[in-house]
Amino acid sequence: MKKRNWQIEFGIFLIILTIILYSLQYLINHDVSQVVLYILSDVDFLPLEVLIVSLILHRVIAQREKMNMLKKLNMVIGAFFSEVGVHLLKELANADFEISSCRDKLVIGYDWQNNDFKNAANVMKKYDFVLEIEAEQIENIKKFLLVKRNFMLRLLENPNLLEHDSFTEILWAVFHITDELGAREDITKELENDYQHLVIDLQRVYRLLTLEWITYMNHLKNDYPYLYSFAVRTNPFNPEITPEIK
Repeated sequence: MKKRNWQIEFGIFLIILTIILYSLQYLINHDVSQVVLYILSDVDFLPLEVLIVSLILHRVIAQREKMNMLKKLNMVIGAFFSEVGVHLLKELANADFEISSCRDKLVIGYDWQNNDFKNAANVMKKYDFVLEIEAEQIENIKKFLLVKRNFMLRLLENPNLLEHDSFTEILWAVFHITDELGAREDITKELENDYQHLVIDLQRVYRLLTLEWITYMNHLKNDYPYLYSFAVRTNPFNPEITPEIK
């Protein structure tokens, strides 16, 4: 048996209801001209009603589509941090010897509220993100990123990324440093000027990743508490963290 279309059934119901209501008016007043006058009065306002309803429906539908799109996009961002972002942040944070000055803003707690995340983001926007990274550490990052390159390419196939400027910027920054590192045979043998160029690229990635990570953690706190619990226990900025629940 075919599934009935609820929209057609609802339309038929409204037509029948309209006929019944106008019939009741005629039964009460026994005046066809008055019923016709009511109909014409209603028709006069019909274009305005259609306009108002169309605007409201369009806005509701657009808002719903945007929410669905953002939900799917947050899943993509979550996959990125799980596969690439958290590990990369940990490697970069280990080369940041000034991170202790604001570590309290990055050691996220289970009881954090929206204002806590907002304050952390404001502090980190003013942070310098200066790295003192050894060539061997850069070589390790190179190997890691080259392995994850195909995964990140698949992320770019998601059309929803166009709606998220900050995350798109992160991907391009990570791709850029991946290409830079992949083009070099041995990072440990590079010249000083070239080394400084790579450090600047890594610092850009470090800053973008950190700010997006704070936003992502806030999203998990509000919408996915069980994922948030694991994210707190694997915080890349907390050297004393452990995934085991004690």
